Amino acid sequence: MESGSVFAGFAGIMIVFWILALIASIFWIWMLIDVLTSNMEGTEKILWFLVVFFLHLLGAIIYYAVKRSSARGGGTTTTPTTT
Repeated sequence: MESGSVFAGFAGIMIVFWILALIASIFWIWMLIDVLTSNMEGTEKILWFLVVFFLHLLGAIIYYAVKRSSARGGGTTTTPTTT
């Protein structure tokens, strides 16, 4: 096997790795901003911020699955009733 083809294969794998790392970092920053701009109470906001900040991608995925999905209609929302 030629050393040039090995280097090209390694470079291709590294490019894919860097693209995935960039996408994961953008998602993490997006979730941090979403936590800070949400209308949660102060202590809940601080707790979610710490979860996302310290668990990085895993925390961002957990926040997205729990809080963002409930905000889209899966959570407990109350509708005002008129009498």
